[in-house]
Amino acid sequence: MSNNKTCCFTGYRPQKLPFGFDEDDIRCKMLKQILRKDIIHMIEDFGVTHFISGMALGVDTFAAEIVLEMKAKYPQVQLECAIPHETQSKHWPELSRNRFFDLVSRCDTETLLQTQYTTDCHQRRNRYMVDQSDYVIAVWDGQAGGTESTVRYARKCKKNVLVINPRELTKTKAYA
Repeated sequence: MSNNKTCCFTGYRPQKLPFGFDEDDIRCKMLKQILRKDIIHMIEDFGVTHFISGMALGVDTFAAEIVLEMKAKYPQVQLECAIPHETQSKHWPELSRNRFFDLVSRCDTETLLQTQYTTDCHQRRNRYMVDQSDYVIAVWDGQAGGTESTVRYARKCKKNVLVINPRELTKTKAYA
C-alpha cells in the first residue's frame, strides 16, 4: 500500500442502534449525515484515500455506501470490503443480502479473511481493519461487545479514533 492514509469503520448492527432497522428515522438520517461529514473531513483534512468497511449490517453498510457516494467528488477514494467469512450474509433477509452483494461488486478491493465461519472470525476481521488503518471511526455509546473491543484494540495500537455516540449523536475524538 502507498503512503495514502487509511480509515476503517466499526459500529453497531441495527439491533443495537436506537432506531433499529428503520433507516427513515430522523436519528438514522442524522447519524448518516455525521458519518458523511466525518468521511469528508478524513479525505480533505487528513489525506485519507482508503476506507475499510467490515460489511456487517448497520454502520458498516452505511459507511460503505457513503464512501462509494464520495467517489464522484473524490475519485482518488477507494473502498475495501473486509469480509470475515464467505457466508457472512447467508442468513440475512434478501434485501440486506442484495445490498451487501451490490456494495461488494462496487468496491475497489475485496478482502476475504477466511472461508469458513469461526467464533473469532469477526474479531479477526476487526483487528485486520485496525492494523491496516491510521484512523478509526467508531459508532459506539460505550456498550460492551465487538465495537467496544475494536475501539479498545485501536487505542492499544495508538490509532486515531473518532467515536460517534448513536444515541446522543455527539462525537469524541481520541487521537493518539
